[in-house]
Amino acid sequence: MEADCPPLAEILAQLQEVSGDAPFLALGQTVFWDEPMKAGVFLASRRAGYARKLVAGVHDTDYFAKLPSGPRKPGKFKALPHNDTTTKGLWSAAAEFSELFGSETVITREALATAGLRVDRLSQSRPHFLDEATEAWGWKGVVSLDEFAPVTAEVPLTHLFTELKSTLDWALDGSLDSMTGEGRVMAERLADELRAFVCDTADDRSQSLSDYYRKLLPFMYEYCANAPVPLDTTSTTELLRFNNSTWNTPRFEMLDLFVNHETRAMARASYDEAIRGSSGLYELARFGTGAIPFDLVIPGLGRGTIRLGTKGAVISTHEPQFLTLKKPLTGVKDLAELIEAKFGPNCVIVGKAVALIGMLAREFVFVFHEGASSYVKHSRKLHQLLAANGHDLAMNPILRIRYDAWAALRVCCSWLKLPEPFHRAFGTEELCAPSFAGRWKEVAKEQEAVLDRLGSLRRPIELIRHFDEALGGSWQSLAREYEGLHAQLEKLKNSVETVRAERHAIVAEMRAQRAERQLAERAKGEHFRARIFEKTPSEEDLAERERLTHVVEAIIHRRTELQKELHLSQKKQTALVRDPEVLKIHERRRAIELEAELKRLRLIRQAIIVARGLDKANHRPSAWWFRLVCPDGLWFRETVDSAQYYLEPLR
Repeated sequence: MEADCPPLAEILAQLQEVSGDAPFLALGQTVFWDEPMKAGVFLASRRAGYARKLVAGVHDTDYFAKLPSGPRKPGKFKALPHNDTTTKGLWSAAAEFSELFGSETVITREALATAGLRVDRLSQSRPHFLDEATEAWGWKGVVSLDEFAPVTAEVPLTHLFTELKSTLDWALDGSLDSMTGEGRVMAERLADELRAFVCDTADDRSQSLSDYYRKLLPFMYEYCANAPVPLDTTSTTELLRFNNSTWNTPRFEMLDLFVNHETRAMARASYDEAIRGSSGLYELARFGTGAIPFDLVIPGLGRGTIRLGTKGAVISTHEPQFLTLKKPLTGVKDLAELIEAKFGPNCVIVGKAVALIGMLAREFVFVFHEGASSYVKHSRKLHQLLAANGHDLAMNPILRIRYDAWAALRVCCSWLKLPEPFHRAFGTEELCAPSFAGRWKEVAKEQEAVLDRLGSLRRPIELIRHFDEALGGSWQSLAREYEGLHAQLEKLKNSVETVRAERHAIVAEMRAQRAERQLAERAKGEHFRARIFEKTPSEEDLAERERLTHVVEAIIHRRTELQKELHLSQKKQTALVRDPEVLKIHERRRAIELEAELKRLRLIRQAIIVARGLDKANHRPSAWWFRLVCPDGLWFRETVDSAQYYLEPLR
């Protein structure tokens, strides 16, 4: 973010100079997250006298989220939490919900380990503890249980609505539970108003999810802003419909560079260079020979990468589709004719992440919260590389917004009833909105300090002593008990070490005796061959033979005694460590250590939810929260007025 951002009025004036009346574009996969917040900047623009329109759209050309793993149920959908185990890798944007204060902040294994948690040790006694421990608090997303998830535009509402509505109810009920006093009564009425409209708009169950969201958009924008918001609605299936009537619009000019056989190699090389070194983006060759960074969405057949050759084109849908070329493509006009002739006029061409921004920024001003679309820097580099090769496409800048929603609560008079994970951090269960606004950042810093401190406590005794000092209560007696147990085990350890030293001495003597026996037997054998075997031994020879035999036998006898001593020593050590009283001490010590680790786990989880979860929700809040918490619209307006704005160039 730029330092010392100019006021919004100045930013709007700059935008007018570079983009004229190009419409604002608020494009989201769901209507239940942050997109309606963008009504605020549009209303501010209208108050400043600008004629710029607002186009609110449903981004419906992505695949609907799919269950990462597990049993498949075609045509079914299910709301799931996001954790770092069973739903690791979950991505749900078309139907995600957060209750007040919640966010998709997964408490990862790495975060737990960094904060000192003995993850492997805890897993032994609580095999599935990570499922719940890593779960993002206050967030759920609906996913498809199909093996091949459908494009959102083709998801029938009838298949999804029950799960969608129940998840919205979950989010609304959780949010209402975080309110108290007179504000709770008003919030319940407004929640019912939202539920009613959501249900009434779903009467036509034959409509798609995209059509349903599009009908909800005007209501959601006005509901959240508590003010009329004149807007146009659209969807990416409409914006990017590609046929003989639309190919010549500016949004397809960049596509033309990748289609025209004369500029295609340059454009593809520019794309590969633009995404080089990025994480999660792939060079075009990874998509197949002739791939370009655009997908074709074919009604009823799905979405697939476009791959262009000299005699034909392949669309990499689940079941590949083909186009025959009679001559090299000279541009998008030729491609539009082929596609419409084969698949009809309702196909859509959508740029992959890096290319999509440039398609629509030709005609619209994207409104993004700060941090949205991490691929923008690669999009900008692509546009710059194309310009360096003689194809400078005019792009409207992105209008970035950095919200500070929680601080803006200072204007709201509602009372909040904090959810359980926030109690300890805030030191209370109920507080007024201005108090929350004034304290949350300091509380978040304190919780980061808690994580650092917990991470420094590696030995169980250190952790338990810390809890005694920081928490008191039963931890004081537990600390004393643990140290007493530790002292008893230290005495046992000393006794065991004494026995172990004795055993090591016995083993050392046995090792030495092995060498002595070898020498004695060798001497006996040599004497036998030299004086006895096939000889007439003297009495002295026979006496020496007997002496050597006694030496060997004495060594063997001593080894037998040593083996007995070793066995007795092992029994003595086993008796020490397996004494019922000693085992009880070990069991009790492990139980106290487990209590301490479980407490550490709870503190880590609470700290991350408060410090990092609140920060994430602060910058990208669910827009419908604002109306419930502050029905008069003051919180919404203060959040918009106190936000920081800046223009981000795309070329």
